[in-house]
Amino acid sequence: MNDRLSEALSRHISTVTGQPFVIQAQKALSGGCINSAYRLQGKGQVYFVKLNAAHGLPMFAAEAAGLREIAATATLKVPQPICWGEEDGWTYLVLEYLPLQQAGKDTMELLGRQLARLHQVVGPGFGWHRDNTFGSTPQINSQSQDWVDFWHRQRLGFQLDLAARNGYTGHLQRQGERLLTGLVSLFRGHAPAPVLLHGDLWSGNIGSDAEGNPVVFDPAVYYGDRETDLAMTALFGGFSPRFYSAYSEIHPLDEGYRLRWTIYNLYPILNHLNLFGRGYLAQAERMMDSLLAELG
Repeated sequence: MNDRLSEALSRHISTVTGQPFVIQAQKALSGGCINSAYRLQGKGQVYFVKLNAAHGLPMFAAEAAGLREIAATATLKVPQPICWGEEDGWTYLVLEYLPLQQAGKDTMELLGRQLARLHQVVGPGFGWHRDNTFGSTPQINSQSQDWVDFWHRQRLGFQLDLAARNGYTGHLQRQGERLLTGLVSLFRGHAPAPVLLHGDLWSGNIGSDAEGNPVVFDPAVYYGDRETDLAMTALFGGFSPRFYSAYSEIHPLDEGYRLRWTIYNLYPILNHLNLFGRGYLAQAERMMDSLLAELG
């Protein structure tokens, strides 16, 4: 970070917290593919900061709002947002610094219970009061009372349109058109409540604090079918059996969830295709083939 940005961060943190803060040490942190991250330390205080280019301010503001929405439920622990802003061509989000470690079996079991309680927080409809991002992709959250229409237009349809603009036409789009046409049939008999979702719940977005409490971060929150969160836990390595058992003790899964998990995981896979390229194309096409086989 350059001097102007460091000074701006110090001033903003001091103003918001009411405690003088001057950056005395900074350490670049690894792990993110969307933002740069640093640990800031000074006068006994430690903060975590994300940096992105100047266009990233709405993304960071929405992330802070999502963290506060989850925190207000008193179900899952999240890092507290401190401040966010723009300086010298950079945007930043400052968060409470939580030294995290890998979640063990007991932590995953506790996470299952806490997520089940989060999924009992019901909203007025599907969506959210503001748009946010999924990774760095815009995520549209216009509120709706029709879940299938919401998933069609604002999730799969949006990603397929973006894929077409990115040059992924032909077979993928033909599959997508058939799938969207038959989506109502795949959801027959399923009437989910609009519950609060983390929205990007994979293993890279969870950790454990020093007491073994689960901590979740990098949310893409909205109100939707709880199975979308659970489906994503099965991607990119998956969660432990104790997590699912603990969740089901409080909030048992509905019949037919495995089919819907494929529908829901198509959204992040299409998003990865749009963000990271052709390496995800075959996986997206295979998922759609399996869903189209269900339609006959």
